[in-house]
Amino acid sequence: MSGGVDSALAAALLVEQGHDVLGVYMRNWSQDLPGFKCPWADDLADAERVAVTLGIDLEVWDCEREYRETVVDYLVDSYRHGYTPNPDVMCNQTVKFGTFAERAFAQGADLVATGHYARVVHGQAGAPAQLLRSADEHKDQTYFMWRVAGQVYNRALFPIGGYQSKAEVRAACAERGLGIETKPDSDGICFIGPVGLRTFLLDSLDRRPGDVVEWETGTVLGRHDGAFLFTVGQRRGLDLGGGPARYVVATDTEANVVYVTADTQCPGLWTSALALGDVRWVSGEPPAAGTYRVRMRHTGPLVEARVEAGERGATVSFAEPVRTVAPGQSVVVYDGLVCLGGGIVQKGDA
Repeated sequence: MSGGVDSALAAALLVEQGHDVLGVYMRNWSQDLPGFKCPWADDLADAERVAVTLGIDLEVWDCEREYRETVVDYLVDSYRHGYTPNPDVMCNQTVKFGTFAERAFAQGADLVATGHYARVVHGQAGAPAQLLRSADEHKDQTYFMWRVAGQVYNRALFPIGGYQSKAEVRAACAERGLGIETKPDSDGICFIGPVGLRTFLLDSLDRRPGDVVEWETGTVLGRHDGAFLFTVGQRRGLDLGGGPARYVVATDTEANVVYVTADTQCPGLWTSALALGDVRWVSGEPPAAGTYRVRMRHTGPLVEARVEAGERGATVSFAEPVRTVAPGQSVVVYDGLVCLGGGIVQKGDA
């Protein structure tokens, strides 16, 4: 229970269904950052109020070490080396369905439940569960859940996965008198808050001034504070003065150069194939080569693609060029509603 709307309703539904529910608040991050007071204590207070309303116990589990080592350090190291990570993807694997689930099962829990927008079909006779997209396509969170094994999902519940919209979820909270229905959604990277990623990275990594270079001509157009601050496709934050809008085509963190273009049709912004590494499949087995749909950004469209997967990597090919994806991002593969798994975009051509 995070203190938010989704987990509050999830807990309420479980109580109504007759489950013996224990609420857990995971303290993943409590450090204040310059200009930003971490809201963990306020979130915990909200979770406690909901627990009291539902008549369930609430425990606080300290997961800060695991979160720092597997999510925060991963994020910083990825940017240091010119990758654009998905910290929520790693958090689901290592913390929510790692540390939290393992501790819950060790203490005797039969099942774990969260407020994720997802659905699950439990496997029979020891088969892994299937992870399905939620009824609310806009809020669907399976894009962030692809690294978790189906055997773990066999012991997981997602009570709000069938709701059609966040408005319905808020209304359901209000109907139950949970007092949480007007709380704003938490967007962005939770532990950074309104400080912003740039400020956090400059506080974590050494500032390294370098050149912003035009992709086509090699002309130096301006300066930057570190190539690690930029990601492929980025338009804002280049601070190049007047002139046409420019987009980041590539970054070289070793040479500390950011390459940009004003041409939206620049070949560097488009691709017909992506190489994926560090692949994971919910079933434990790679899918047969064939045509599937893939999602390359959270809330991005599902795009038809040919997927050829091996044990360690995969290639995703498109009939028509698509906007390229920054190295380090996730590409998630779907067969209908079923999330099969995915991989991490690698640098270089597929």
